Amino acid sequence: MILVLSNNYSHIKEKLSEAGLKVTHQRIVIMDSILRLDNHPTVEQIFDLIRDANPSLSLGTVYKTVETFVNNGLLSKVSTNEGQMRYDPKLHNHGHIYCGNTSEIIDYYDEELNDMILNFFKKKKVNNLKIKNITLQINGDKIDPEKDILIK
Repeated sequence: MILVLSNNYSHIKEKLSEAGLKVTHQRIVIMDSILRLDNHPTVEQIFDLIRDANPSLSLGTVYKTVETFVNNGLLSKVSTNEGQMRYDPKLHNHGHIYCGNTSEIIDYYDEELNDMILNFFKKKKVNNLKIKNITLQINGDKIDPEKDILIK
């Protein structure tokens, strides 16, 4: 199987450069696969997607590269209840719903909820803390695993 890079190539190059990282083939391929998967992938899922077309890339290289992306603000980590580490390229303020029975992580955005949490901290007069980001993860199970979760 030949894995053709998506149309994200120039966007990925720009993001790597902005983060102060050298633009390399392996970094482009790994970031492209994360964006393609669009499911908060594990390192193993990333590796499975790219290994046939990139036999010189090892699982260890993918681990190191993903950690470099995290350390340079290109990805964030999302942990599951089972302790599995998954990765999210969406860095804007949002939360996650983790479905234990399907292993899905679903993004959700709720400005009202974020404001409510910020106001809670203001009312409690928490000192010496500057909130940079609010990330809330809700853990549960899908009632019907065949249906999508809808947020109205």
